[in-house]
Amino acid sequence: MNTFLLKIATPDGMLFEGNVQRVVCRTITGDLAVMARHANMCTALGMGGAHVVLEDGNVKNATCIGGMLSVLNGECSLFATTWEWDEDIDFERAELAKKEAEEMLKNKSLSEQEYVVARAKLKRALVRLSARR
Repeated sequence: MNTFLLKIATPDGMLFEGNVQRVVCRTITGDLAVMARHANMCTALGMGGAHVVLEDGNVKNATCIGGMLSVLNGECSLFATTWEWDEDIDFERAELAKKEAEEMLKNKSLSEQEYVVARAKLKRALVRLSARR
């Protein structure tokens, strides 16, 4: 199978750089799969599960929360706000964050901004917890 260079970086630094068969992640308009010879493009990333099919065919699953993805001249660069490989997710912490967000949302006197923040926290926790595939 054909491969292409994938670079995954976060504000903390480079997480992955190597040849892969495919990367699939959530964009703000839906799921996107990038394979070798993909057209040049740039898109914003959403929150959701992701996976990378490595050069040898093995699959690495991850959770991605926001960022940008670009494909330029056969190389794919993924700049994620948060990218966590499934094996690195602290599920106890995610469960606690979910409970805290749910408690916040029970408060009927939240401002609109507080409500938006609480919903975002809940969604992030749920995305992480969904990695228990």
